[in-house]
Amino acid sequence: MEQIRQVMKQMIDVSEDELNDFLSGASAKTFKRQEIISRPNLIPNEIFFIKKGLIRVSITDSSGTEHTIHFALENQFIADYSHFIQRQPSIYTLQTLEETEVVILPLSTIEWGYKHLKEGQKMGRLIAEYYFIYQDDRIKNLYIRTPKERYDNITQVFPNIHNRVPQHMIASYLGITPIHLSRLKKAGIKKT
Repeated sequence: MEQIRQVMKQMIDVSEDELNDFLSGASAKTFKRQEIISRPNLIPNEIFFIKKGLIRVSITDSSGTEHTIHFALENQFIADYSHFIQRQPSIYTLQTLEETEVVILPLSTIEWGYKHLKEGQKMGRLIAEYYFIYQDDRIKNLYIRTPKERYDNITQVFPNIHNRVPQHMIASYLGITPIHLSRLKKAGIKKT
């Protein structure tokens, strides 16, 4: 639990006793590669903190096509936040792409943190702000940047992503076909 303790200390001013009390409701778990850890149509009841590994967030459209909308890496919190907060059924699938070690923060722990940590609500707000800004940037990138610019930028957002994620998922995230991604990669290799 040391990783999550360090991340939380960077986010908020919290005492060791407060951290101990907050994390007493958390549990650690390792998921296998390609395991679904949160499904659509269920109300999300936990937030995950990634100690090691990689999680993909996807959505399936009305025609049954799956779209990758986010990747979450080490030292990040991940959940279907809007549905977690609103207590509504999720629309996203969270799937591990590698063996992934997480700290699970159940709803009861989050609620306790809001009430008892002097900066508990600040931490929740900071996490929500981070994902709001990320999603806002993502939407702008899809409409303002060219596929080449999105491709060039992906490793800044997700370091080493090309060695960790199948290319068809990267193409889906970028909003292009796998063939277009292959062309972009080849054009980048020729320039170097």
